[in-house]
Amino acid sequence: METQDLRNAGLKATLPRIRILQILESSDKRHMSAEDVYKALLEAGEDVGLATVYRVLTQFESADLVERHHFEGGQAVFELNEGGHHDHIVCSQCGKVVEFMDETIEQRQQDIAKKSGFAIQDHSLTIYGNCLDPKCAGKNK
Repeated sequence: METQDLRNAGLKATLPRIRILQILESSDKRHMSAEDVYKALLEAGEDVGLATVYRVLTQFESADLVERHHFEGGQAVFELNEGGHHDHIVCSQCGKVVEFMDETIEQRQQDIAKKSGFAIQDHSLTIYGNCLDPKCAGKNK
């Protein structure tokens, strides 16, 4: 499956690309930094350098296989582009990211754009707050 995904995106199916795509697809974490991917590769016994991970993720982004996000106060993270639109809410304390989709918010944005004389091409909404998890890793910082 991964090999065909890469070919469909116009990329040669090299071992590093296949392994990185597998990491992104199989991870419990949907939003991974390049360092997260690199650590997962090391744990899997793969001999792929950090520079290669950055290069491959940039190629994946250019091929529209992944989306890059720069959540406030943190490093760039990548998520597989699965074709559906969603927004994010991010804990300012621990960095936890939750995806959500709300039709009311989407319609309101369309209404605001239309009223302002715009047709939306693309948008992203990121809400920042503090998660209510009593075990939040950033509560005491």
